[in-house]
Amino acid sequence: MFASVSALSAPSAHGRGAARLAAATLVSGLLAVGVLAGAGSAAADETTQTQGGATATIGGLKTYGTAVIHDAGGDQEVSAGLFEMSVEGGGTLQTYCVDLHTPTQRDAKYHETPWSGTSLGTNKDAGKISWILQHSYPQVNDLASLAGKAGIGGGLSEQDAAAGTQVAIWRYSDGADVDALDPEAEKLADHLFKSARAVPEPKASLTLDPPAVSGRPGELLGPVTVHTSAEGVTVTPQADAALSGVRIVGKDGKTVTSATNGSQLFFDVPAEAAATGSSALTVQASTTVPVGRALTSDSRSQTQILAGSSESTVSATANATWATQGAVPALSATKNCAEGALDITATNRGDEPFTFDLMGLEHTIPAGESKTVTIPLQEDQAYDFTINGPGGFAQRFTGVLDCRTQTATTGTTVQTLSEPSPATVGGTAPDTNLAATGGSTATPLIAGTAIALVVIGGAALVLLRGRQEPPQS
Repeated sequence: MFASVSALSAPSAHGRGAARLAAATLVSGLLAVGVLAGAGSAAADETTQTQGGATATIGGLKTYGTAVIHDAGGDQEVSAGLFEMSVEGGGTLQTYCVDLHTPTQRDAKYHETPWSGTSLGTNKDAGKISWILQHSYPQVNDLASLAGKAGIGGGLSEQDAAAGTQVAIWRYSDGADVDALDPEAEKLADHLFKSARAVPEPKASLTLDPPAVSGRPGELLGPVTVHTSAEGVTVTPQADAALSGVRIVGKDGKTVTSATNGSQLFFDVPAEAAATGSSALTVQASTTVPVGRALTSDSRSQTQILAGSSESTVSATANATWATQGAVPALSATKNCAEGALDITATNRGDEPFTFDLMGLEHTIPAGESKTVTIPLQEDQAYDFTINGPGGFAQRFTGVLDCRTQTATTGTTVQTLSEPSPATVGGTAPDTNLAATGGSTATPLIAGTAIALVVIGGAALVLLRGRQEPPQS
């Protein structure tokens, strides 16, 4: 489906447009015949596009009021307020929704995600949403003070504070025509919306950069740099690392079991290690996740943004591959919502070119180079494909591209079946509870035949950029 660009060079604007058209045309054809593809080797290492941080399961709306959405179909009452999530390893997150017309799937698993991998990445008002979170409930839990700043004489309940905050966020995240039903909550929403100023995206609670490295046995593979808001992290090698003699070390070659923000970690692979192999390390910490971090789910559940965090467990993983001769690849991937695409970064630390085949298309990365391959995807499209390399190397990538709100995509709403059930106000709108947690028979859960349709065949790997890097020792 993607037109090949030899030598991994950047395409022209005209070429990119043609590639996207080819992609859309091919996907439509494949959907019609129900083709499955791209699963690759069963032994392939699987890579989702999580970049570290908190992983949590959504538990539903906990503190909320009522909002009214005004649209062409009539006015609709919906629940509006704070969700609660349980963090894997311990901790609790409070979040608001930034994807009004998408339902929240019950017990969906969420991952901390940079704005660039969500609808916030292309939203010029994302910084104002972050400001609202920092200046309203629950970050400001003195409700009398919050009411005074908003000019509310009668005070605020927690429910009104949550509803008013959510309404103000929806006006920026979805461009929605929405009001809070309660007069005090509506005053708060107006105050927050008018007062908001753009602030920078908060840094991740924990990431490793890069998330994949490669090299020769007998060398230090890396560095992998720790970026974290925590005071410190524990460093744990893969369970079977000792069997291959691999150690996790610092610049001085000494074994490390803990690190801090900015620390550089290396895989010390002994010269007598297997001719080809791989290992991994995990870093973990307990910290509060920064307010304003986005959280997304590959189950196509409503995108969330962090409003509050207890002390919570966060983690990140980096992988290493090695070979005694030839090409030595390292692969990682990130979602790129500005381009509606998936970016795959391929690095070759060997002494021969790394040639890989992706859905029938062959691409070559010379020794010592790192290139980013950008694959255009359709919104809400599931993908699942494997990149194979020398010596049995196989890396599998799976996920769903979810970059836009429903209003930005179609202008329509999604009917859901969930609680608390909404009421219809002054119109004939469908029974729609867009904000509350719950399953939906109308939600398009992408699976099965949708997998990897966008990367079959070959009409277009669009390569945005390349950069020459010297091999690392």
